[in-house]
Amino acid sequence: MPIADVKTVKTIRESLLTLKDRRFIAIFLLGFSSGFPWVLHGSVLTLWMQSSGLSRSAIGYIGAVATVYAINWTWAPFVDKVRLPVLYRIFGQRRSWILLTQTLIVVSILLLSFGDPRQNLMLVSLCALSVAIFSATQDIAVDAYRINIFTRREMDDKMPFAAAVTTTGWWAGYGFIGGALALGLGGETIGLAWPDVYRVLALLYVGLMICVMLVREPAEETAGVSDSADSVLALDDAQVAQAGGADELRGWPKVKLWFNTLLIGPFREFFQRCGWKLALSIFALLILFRLGDAMLGRMSLVFYVEIGFSRDEIAFYTKFFGGLMTAFFCLAGALINTRFGVLKGLFVGGIAMGVANCMFAIIAIVGPSVPLLLVTLVVDNFTAAFATVAFISFISYFTSRTYTGTQYALMSSVSNFGRTTLAASSGFLVDSLGGNWALFFVLTGAMVIPGLLMLWYIGKQVEEYRDRQPA
Repeated sequence: MPIADVKTVKTIRESLLTLKDRRFIAIFLLGFSSGFPWVLHGSVLTLWMQSSGLSRSAIGYIGAVATVYAINWTWAPFVDKVRLPVLYRIFGQRRSWILLTQTLIVVSILLLSFGDPRQNLMLVSLCALSVAIFSATQDIAVDAYRINIFTRREMDDKMPFAAAVTTTGWWAGYGFIGGALALGLGGETIGLAWPDVYRVLALLYVGLMICVMLVREPAEETAGVSDSADSVLALDDAQVAQAGGADELRGWPKVKLWFNTLLIGPFREFFQRCGWKLALSIFALLILFRLGDAMLGRMSLVFYVEIGFSRDEIAFYTKFFGGLMTAFFCLAGALINTRFGVLKGLFVGGIAMGVANCMFAIIAIVGPSVPLLLVTLVVDNFTAAFATVAFISFISYFTSRTYTGTQYALMSSVSNFGRTTLAASSGFLVDSLGGNWALFFVLTGAMVIPGLLMLWYIGKQVEEYRDRQPA
């Protein structure tokens, strides 16, 4: 995968032909499945809480339920290796976990629809948390599926496009299909009550489950797996032999092998392969790079309402129009990243991120101008798409094929720590500034600077890392 430079330069037509691969349909579908839950515990819940009269700080802090995306690496080894009874035999390792978590998401949505933020905020919060937990678990299997569906030899050409397609699918779920539908149902024109909106969305998620049943499992996932009838963990023959044979795997020796294989092994392999300096630099970049963008995103819907945009305008312009722009820029981001390198793509995305945040500051000063909003959304969605495609490609490049789900979840979780946990203070920051939205957006725009400096520092280490990898 071209990280810092370009080895072979293809024409645009040659690059676009990559998308004829039918596996990208499954990647889009699963990307949609990952993005849609963010509407359920994010956008829709934000507007429901605001219409119920809750404060900006309360709305911001309930976003902390998404913290689970930042810690899903702790249970990623189980999703990576534990075989679910019955479901594993029918659907395989990845799809069985995806379908289980989707079922639990549907149940959580229905429970959430019986809540009311004004009367029982605790129930609403717990249901939103459960949606986030099961969604974060689903993401582990989805990310591993996307990487494992391609061979290592295909990674250079297809992973940036896989990142673009999964990002397009994510934004289709979160934005121009799922998000626009959700906000449109609760908008002024249709005017469904928010509990009814959740029930309609639960039906949509059932439809997603049916589609997931139709996609195929990565062939690699069924190869080389132990057939031991009494083992629910996929320990390979070499590990069993090293422990003294299957007969010796009883009691503490089996627990120790299980612990080392599933929990310690993935993280030890990552730090040994990358080295401590590069590994810690990667983690710092993942936390810092999109922090300002995440703080803006958490408060954007509150800002749109307070500045004077209607809910129908918010649904159409920010979700539908914005989502379509994201889909277009995802493809553009893949083309540019495959030709010029992921690090350069991240640099471009980071600079655009700061510019977009400052454009929101102009809206805060001017007021609810639709033309200005459209221009801002074009820049903002370019940022989201371009940076996300590069980010996914960047993380995938440093992921081991042996511990795919666990290592990707680890890096994705570190990134989500900035996007969710730290960004939960965004409402408090706006209140601390006395509701000065313009200053808030300028401050979030400046947050991109540390990430760009860290990106420059990592660029100096990448060549050394590549030289250490086997041909």
